[in-house]
Amino acid sequence: MPQYTAPIKDMQFILHDWLNLSAHYQKLGLEDFDQELVNEILNQGAKFSEEVIAPLNREGDEQGCKLTDGIVTTPEGFAAAYQEYIANGWNAMLGSADYDGQDLPHTIAVPVQEMLSSANVSWRLTSILTESAVLAVTKHASDELKNTYLAKLISGEWTGTMCLTEPHAGTDLSLLSTKAEPSDDGSFNITGGKIFISAGDHDWTDNIVHLVLARLPDAPIGVKGISLFLVPKFLPTVEGTPGQANTLSVGSIEKKMGLKGSPTCVMNFDGAKGFLVGAPHTGLACMFTMMNDARFQVGLQGLSISEASYQGSLAYAIDRLQSRAPQGIQQKDKKADGIIHQPDVRRMLLTQKALVEGCRALSLLYAQQMDIEKFASDASDKSKANNIVAFLTPIAKGFMTEMATELANLGIQIYGGHGYIREWGMEQLVRDARITQLYEGTNGIQALDLISRKLARDKGTMLEDTHALFASKVAEISDPQAKTQAEALLQEWLNTAEQLKSLNAVDLAAAATDFMHYSAYCLLGVIWMSLADTASNSTNEKIKHGKAKTCEFYIKRLLPRKDGFKANLFTGADDLMALSDMEFDYQ
Repeated sequence: MPQYTAPIKDMQFILHDWLNLSAHYQKLGLEDFDQELVNEILNQGAKFSEEVIAPLNREGDEQGCKLTDGIVTTPEGFAAAYQEYIANGWNAMLGSADYDGQDLPHTIAVPVQEMLSSANVSWRLTSILTESAVLAVTKHASDELKNTYLAKLISGEWTGTMCLTEPHAGTDLSLLSTKAEPSDDGSFNITGGKIFISAGDHDWTDNIVHLVLARLPDAPIGVKGISLFLVPKFLPTVEGTPGQANTLSVGSIEKKMGLKGSPTCVMNFDGAKGFLVGAPHTGLACMFTMMNDARFQVGLQGLSISEASYQGSLAYAIDRLQSRAPQGIQQKDKKADGIIHQPDVRRMLLTQKALVEGCRALSLLYAQQMDIEKFASDASDKSKANNIVAFLTPIAKGFMTEMATELANLGIQIYGGHGYIREWGMEQLVRDARITQLYEGTNGIQALDLISRKLARDKGTMLEDTHALFASKVAEISDPQAKTQAEALLQEWLNTAEQLKSLNAVDLAAAATDFMHYSAYCLLGVIWMSLADTASNSTNEKIKHGKAKTCEFYIKRLLPRKDGFKANLFTGADDLMALSDMEFDYQ
């Protein structure tokens, strides 16, 4: 298994030099978060990720989770590491100070979250869902529910889940059939089955708080008839401790391709006592508070897995001696040269490096907008940040997870036959990455959301605000030639996006995935030109020259991918819809 080392220097460059956190925090009234404090938190997060979480990764994959007599156990060391995690306050990073949270800016929390997922994505998944549950309870629950559950969720003493999917209702939640019957005491009896519930049960905490979508007896059909309920594993006592067991259980845990250290449960609710969150029939809107946060976190998982694969690939390429380099002998004291001297291996490594560092910058630019949305006092600034976050969410989730599969597979390719062997850990990254394109809405759904909803929402203000953000980064570029190139690229993207608004619904759906990829490559191109320009003033020679050369690689070899995706945007859906159902079968 490759040894994980947190990319602290790159994170610090992006945060302090490229995003200018000091000015960002000053504008938001967060002067207490100075550069020294930010770096200390990042260093401590790196230490925990590298020393506590990463060593559990391979054994967690080998051991998996077990269900015995209705009780789920996770791999050895996972529960103990979680107790250390919450004791050090990591789970409370983003929680409200009113409920003992730390109220940290997202620009501090997101780098730590990336480290945790790179170190051990299976272990990290449980805390992701808890953080998302905290958001939903904070925004939508009654004061009584907040006072009972929120502090324990924020601290991590209790964990949370998201219970949406049913065997017959995945993407189409209008089909869900779980019932919620009112009780005399104001609670509801929840009955139904849910599948694919991450961390639905485990041995980490003494209580688990499920957020469950269900239908009231008078619910209208479709998604407008869905309500959200908080359903604890154990009903809290007056003192706030776990009391009577609720009538819910684990039917089974899934045998999965990857993420084997994380229990994915079938959950059965048999008249379980639940409590309404938000107004009746507004459950989907309430759940989207969780889902949108989780979608970004899944995108971050994609970035994290890509980083882990790159680190393993780079170390192996330096150490592995095979043949002589075509440009001549590079290591005269060795019988062969390291494969890092082979141009094709460098092509793969640079593809990993350029996409990892570009996506990291995108994720932290996103985090900066989340800071503004959360802390800004100006209503207009908050609104624009909200629009940008909404527009970039499907790109962050969809593109960064697509890249995870591509880059993890490149890692196997660089290792050659050893990459296919379990002991090296590279094939685990491919297996772990694959789910990220599926859960929290498949990437096809993300692309459709981007092109059919976000593109034209509110007369195009989401697009306009996102363009304005990237235009502000272009305006900071000091090199005239790079600025002109970035301006032209950004304008091309905007013009293309505007043209798409005229397509009908079927043609938009046909263009959705191509537009998501086209947008990502264009926006990463702008980011890379901006990063390289900022790095030209860095005192760190590796960053100064490395960013410039990696930017050149991206512009020459990866940015042209956009043209292939662009070519498909306006071809319509006729070729996709031409075959009849029967004609797909050639037998």
